[in-house]
Amino acid sequence: MVGQRLQEVARDSYLRAWAFAPSHACMVAEDAESVDGRVAVDFYPELRVGYVKIVTISTDDLMLTSEFRTGLNAEWPFFSDPERVIQQDLDIKEYTDSRHNPMTPHTLVLEPGLLIHKIYNGYWFFGRPTIEDLRQDLRDILTRIRPDWDLAARDLRESWDAGETENFYPYRQ
Repeated sequence: MVGQRLQEVARDSYLRAWAFAPSHACMVAEDAESVDGRVAVDFYPELRVGYVKIVTISTDDLMLTSEFRTGLNAEWPFFSDPERVIQQDLDIKEYTDSRHNPMTPHTLVLEPGLLIHKIYNGYWFFGRPTIEDLRQDLRDILTRIRPDWDLAARDLRESWDAGETENFYPYRQ
């Protein structure tokens, strides 16, 4: 999103999925990024309900990045990194395409505190996470970090009945 910084997106969420997309200058009409994008658009409402934030980071300039986001009708932020700062910092240059200098597609699933839970290398299309992969990753994280994951736990019910809400999202004080 124009004027928004990555730190601002990450601040108010405890789970994130960041996708690093290659340049769309080298893509064809039915490319892997378009397929991934449409699948993500369909999955996004579930992510929003689960308090998960996602961003897409592209090496395209702001105009191409915005056109791609608009074409997908995506509601999450897309960041433009034409200087390839992230590509260089993370050492994810797709060296097999020297003409366009894209990033190798990656998806990072992050835990609170920006801890990396899992990295998917999407150079090959089937190396990219499916929606079920992401759902399982997020479930794994949530079962570890959410004290209120299993409401059937006896001690949780006792805490709730005693008015101790600090372990219950979003009722924490």
